[in-house]
Amino acid sequence: KDSLITEVYCQIMRQLKHHEKKLLRKVDLYSWKKEDNLRVAKILRRYHIQNREDYTAYTRIVGMATKLSSKLKTLKPDDPFRVAMTDQLLTKLSDLGLIQQASSLKQAEDLTASAICRRRLPVIMVRLKMAETMKAAVTFVEQGQVRVGPHVVTDPAFLVTKSMEDYVTWVDTSKVRRTVQKYNDKLDDFDLL
Repeated sequence: KDSLITEVYCQIMRQLKHHEKKLLRKVDLYSWKKEDNLRVAKILRRYHIQNREDYTAYTRIVGMATKLSSKLKTLKPDDPFRVAMTDQLLTKLSDLGLIQQASSLKQAEDLTASAICRRRLPVIMVRLKMAETMKAAVTFVEQGQVRVGPHVVTDPAFLVTKSMEDYVTWVDTSKVRRTVQKYNDKLDDFDLL
């Protein structure tokens, strides 16, 4: 009976060509990647991230930071290399605004991709009350109405560090800036020229 089934199967199924066999060697049809699409979609919606690749890049960065912190934890606590690298890692993460204060490696291990998402320019704009919603903030950034320091930023994925957070302002020619100044009675007639 089994030979009959295999014979019928062989007649129905054609032999795979060389390139098809080569492609199937790379694909594992039995084990699927763990999918957490609902959680990722929720985060993409919350922070209004348009490219899923941005979020995967953030998760890779978080993975590298947690891997580095776990490797550092394997070293002796009084090792000078561990002390120097821990200090560098924690100051870098705190300067970026991903952790509140550089105190221990536990903070670097507990780092999440959402912490990086919270440093995106539209999120900072909503926090600074420059826009009401995340979608409006993304629109302002894409239109080129926002600058960070002297540079106009048109990419919503721009990450703002703690030190640059104070320099997020409207572009000089922005209609929104003019409207805000007019509302606050600070509109200069010289700017209208």
